[in-house]
Amino acid sequence: MSNRAELLGPGQEHDPYPAYAELRSTGPVVHLTLPDGLRCWLVTRYTDAREALTDKRLSRDPRVAGPQWRQSHRGRRLEDESDLGAHLLTREAPDHTRLRKLIMSAFTVRRAEQLRDRIQQIADELIDTFAADGKAELVGDYAYPLAITVISEILDLPEADRPTFREWTSNGIPGTTQPPSPGVYFADLVERRRQAPGDDLMSELIAAADADRLSPQELLSMLFLLLIAGHEGTVGLVGQAVLTLLGHPEQLELLHREPDRWDAAIEEVLRFDGPMELAAWRFTTTEVTIGDQLIPAGEPVLVGLAAAHRDPARFQSPDLFDIARPDLTHLGFGHGPHYCTGAPLGRVEGVVAVRTLFQRLPDLRLSVAPHQLIRQPSLVIRGMHELPVTFTPQ
Repeated sequence: MSNRAELLGPGQEHDPYPAYAELRSTGPVVHLTLPDGLRCWLVTRYTDAREALTDKRLSRDPRVAGPQWRQSHRGRRLEDESDLGAHLLTREAPDHTRLRKLIMSAFTVRRAEQLRDRIQQIADELIDTFAADGKAELVGDYAYPLAITVISEILDLPEADRPTFREWTSNGIPGTTQPPSPGVYFADLVERRRQAPGDDLMSELIAAADADRLSPQELLSMLFLLLIAGHEGTVGLVGQAVLTLLGHPEQLELLHREPDRWDAAIEEVLRFDGPMELAAWRFTTTEVTIGDQLIPAGEPVLVGLAAAHRDPARFQSPDLFDIARPDLTHLGFGHGPHYCTGAPLGRVEGVVAVRTLFQRLPDLRLSVAPHQLIRQPSLVIRGMHELPVTFTPQ
């Protein structure tokens, strides 16, 4: 087994791609030890990554994991979160299929397009709050409030509770924030909404639970997942897009000249340096061979999206950020049965938020050097903790 904790450890967060290139050159699958001591298998190349995302022998359900995972801090934490763990990200068919069908209608391409004007309004209102200041912190002032507002309105969550949602996200451990914990919060809200249902996704899910299509545990888990997953990816995408475009001024200039390229620009951000560095944990249910590597049953597996997206066997000049790239295929929203349900909404939010920001604040620039930026301490999500910028006051 290779001990490669240093490749993915502290100091690599600003530019992990040379480390991923080294791992990719080692083989299609690398057995490594993460900085926290957990041993896992990392899939490094695009073709293998795409196939792994659809391989039914790789389960998202942690209940099939072996003792090494269960004894790790991640496994122990999962047990602490078990009351909120029965959701799309931790279940396979037929439960996954049943749960997914309950929310699909809320996240179609058509529904995302219907929300475009509202997202535009939110973006403009947020920029209005800091445009005259000549400076902003784009995570706290813009990306987070935009994304949390959109998903909160879809679920019809009280606006006054949004600071609590931010605390849950910052802590990253459901069930420990006091008061209230996410479980307690949603249980109380469900009871109140059950007495006064509305035209919102939460009310639809409560009705499904009352019709025995959703267990009480699944209901609370789904609501918490929708809240967290419904904004974290967008926050990460907006931050990564802003940072990437500021680092490639010639591409930003092309967007100013040809604004019809904004959709393509966001797709290229998702490939080049997207918010999902690694796909969520999977576990082998039997012996699995990926590439030429045999992986035993019960082992934790990570699909390296960031590594796969810079694979020269799949992309020409993969380290080049090019919004005119003819092939915009990527795995940024996953692939197969677990393809991100919220992808249509995330795309619209990303395009509207980033385009509006640069159109209204054309001389936007970082207020610190890129290496001084603080990133979120996450192995899976590649996002900014803060993104301070300056610009000419409007």
